[in-house]
Amino acid sequence: MNRNRLVLMMGLAVLLAGSFYWQATKGLPSEAELVTFTPALPSTVRDVNGAIVTSYTRERRIFVPYAELPPRLLQAFVSAEDKGFFEHEGIDWLGIVRAVFTNIGSIFSDQRPVGASTITQQVAKGLVGNEVSLWRKIREAILARRLEAALSKQQILEIYLNQIFMGRNAYGVEAAAQAYFGKSVDGLDLAQMAYLAILPKAPSTYDPVRRRERALDRRDYVLRQMAANGHITEAERGIAAATPLDAVANRALPRPRDDYFIEDVRRTLIAQFGEAQDNGPNSVYGGGLWIRTSLDPVMQAAAEQAMRDGMIRYEAGRAWRGPAARIDMGAKDSGAWPGRLSGTQVPLGYPRWVKAVVLARQGNDSTIGFTDGRTDTLRARNAARPYRATGRSAAQVLRPGDVIAVTSGGNGWALRQPPEISGGMVVEEVASGRVRAMVGGFDARAQAFNRATQANRQPGSTFKPIVYATAMDNGFTPASIVVDGSYCVFQTKLLGTKCFRNFNNMRSAGPQTMRWGLEQSRNLMTVRIADATGMDRIVAQAKALGVGDYQPVLSIALGAGETTVMKLTNAYAQIFNQGRKLQPGLIDYVQDRSGKLIWRRDNRGCPGCNAPDWNGGPMPRPQGRIEQVMDARTAYQILHVMEGVIQRGTGTALLPLNRPLAGKTGTTNGPNDVWFVGGTQDVVAGLYLGYDQPRSLGGYAQGGTTAAPIWRQWGQTALKDWPTLPFAIPPGVRMVRVDRRSGKRVFGVWPDPGYKPAVIWEAFKPDSEPRRINRANDVFDRRSAGPIRSDAEFLESEGGIY
Repeated sequence: MNRNRLVLMMGLAVLLAGSFYWQATKGLPSEAELVTFTPALPSTVRDVNGAIVTSYTRERRIFVPYAELPPRLLQAFVSAEDKGFFEHEGIDWLGIVRAVFTNIGSIFSDQRPVGASTITQQVAKGLVGNEVSLWRKIREAILARRLEAALSKQQILEIYLNQIFMGRNAYGVEAAAQAYFGKSVDGLDLAQMAYLAILPKAPSTYDPVRRRERALDRRDYVLRQMAANGHITEAERGIAAATPLDAVANRALPRPRDDYFIEDVRRTLIAQFGEAQDNGPNSVYGGGLWIRTSLDPVMQAAAEQAMRDGMIRYEAGRAWRGPAARIDMGAKDSGAWPGRLSGTQVPLGYPRWVKAVVLARQGNDSTIGFTDGRTDTLRARNAARPYRATGRSAAQVLRPGDVIAVTSGGNGWALRQPPEISGGMVVEEVASGRVRAMVGGFDARAQAFNRATQANRQPGSTFKPIVYATAMDNGFTPASIVVDGSYCVFQTKLLGTKCFRNFNNMRSAGPQTMRWGLEQSRNLMTVRIADATGMDRIVAQAKALGVGDYQPVLSIALGAGETTVMKLTNAYAQIFNQGRKLQPGLIDYVQDRSGKLIWRRDNRGCPGCNAPDWNGGPMPRPQGRIEQVMDARTAYQILHVMEGVIQRGTGTALLPLNRPLAGKTGTTNGPNDVWFVGGTQDVVAGLYLGYDQPRSLGGYAQGGTTAAPIWRQWGQTALKDWPTLPFAIPPGVRMVRVDRRSGKRVFGVWPDPGYKPAVIWEAFKPDSEPRRINRANDVFDRRSAGPIRSDAEFLESEGGIY
């Protein structure tokens, strides 16, 4: 009986022990999982040239392999944290016993309780959690044993030195070296390595600024341990101990300059790979991805500068609207204003603009403070902008607590005002659809809304090329005559008759060519052409180009349907690309942390593209069917007409760029928005300006006078080093000499240099060009010297279209 009871009790004990062990190990990674363990790493973003732009991270962390860590650094951490690391098997039992007796003694004294965690246990702690309990310590010990069984000492130490929190939002020794000393680990001296080794215990306790003496005492302890363990000589210890603690000031993680572009990339990546490590091994925050984008730093910087200058230029001379924000300057915590100012969002835009708060007034001068606690004076003469309609200046109405934008110049600090108007701009590569630059507003730090991709606005006359292109697909030509005269249509019995008018009520010009109508952006001609072509065909073409899905009503022909800058710019890029479909994209490809390609924008195969040498055959081309969203000949016809918009139409502001350009201006009703979209054979850029809550910009605001100069400023910088190329003519296009105003075919006269010749080359599809009516009356210029040249001979001698 007693024997049976003993067996039963032993069985119950085994069952309880097994249940305890099962509960303790529940959810812990297995040895097989530990072998493949990868630490969380930030994802790095590169531009089109491969240069690093920024990283997506919530923690400052830079991974360094064990082999690249300085030996002295390894010795410093082992001496400070776990001198028996290379001897024990994950748990230092003797150290635990010592810690128990020490902590019992600390109850009766002022001695600080000590822990007994090995480096392996600290790695395990990062996987188990920070809960302060005996249960967590048991799980931590079990996992430490598993780590020792699955990984080598070097691998465990590598994980530890790249994972441990070391203050200043730095995780791992490389991030800490840069956060505290502004250099990489391989540039640290012995004293700096010893200082880093003290941080895992309590980073804030050993802060190099606020706790300098405690930090030096602990650093010297590590140096003594290194000498006692034989890692350094006594002379080296003495030199290092005498070295001052020269840590740099704490610096926040830098924000990327190209915020709108980078944020759009981030959103795309999160949708594709997930945000955190829980979403998979290739997550954006923790996956250590390498992202190659199409961001062109020159074009991006030029776009930002041009857009900001355009907004400021539009608002020049307007009254000061008041402070950007206000903060509490209460007497109880009057010294807290730098922190409150830091947390206030102000759209600054320009790198030279900074935010400040008014601290006090002395007459009309103001004492202002900055986020770092500094103070200075804002003179009244530098804040003389009139305040609204009060008759007073900004200097007279500033009061303590006002948050303002200022910039420093030769006459001291000067008041600035973030513009109320905003807008968006996109630059796209014609051959591939890669987005080279994107601007979504004045400053992404205070305006997260991306107007390049998220703002739906009416495009106005920039929609007209789609109307004219559709007409050319349905019997019209650039030389077709259309009446620029009053045009009314009966809508419904309820709505009655709708009569259209030209922009600014310009009077009718009578019969004119379609080319002239688009160059001069005539609304009446556009509506007449749209009605004759059929709005169902026009909205179908707009949908194919990706501009929008509209109802077939005539007002759509004048740009009444909403779209985004991204969509409209991509539509133009497809026209410039001979009607071939393009999908705009900001990311070229993504690699995982080991460099393996895991996503690529262009997945077409290209046999022979990576061949070591030319085999004498045709040039290899990417495979895959190219989708045409517009007839290539039609695309060139409308492109050729849009060249005239720049040469003698509403886009002449771009003539100083002195290169082949095509594009179209746009001005909506109000006018609420002004647009320009256009480009070269290589790139297309589109932009708009307008208030976020649409309202009139003023009658003087037009696409040609407000938006086009922004494009010109961008082009002067962005296109400076790009080749000057004529637009490519697709097969099947006939270039015929016509009278520019009448559209009639011309014989014996050649186009003159300049932008307003009487005779031009016009693009026609076969059998659509104007015919010779009376052969006897077609007299060539017999007075010119030399033989009569054919059109082909002239084109060849002039190097293309003239």
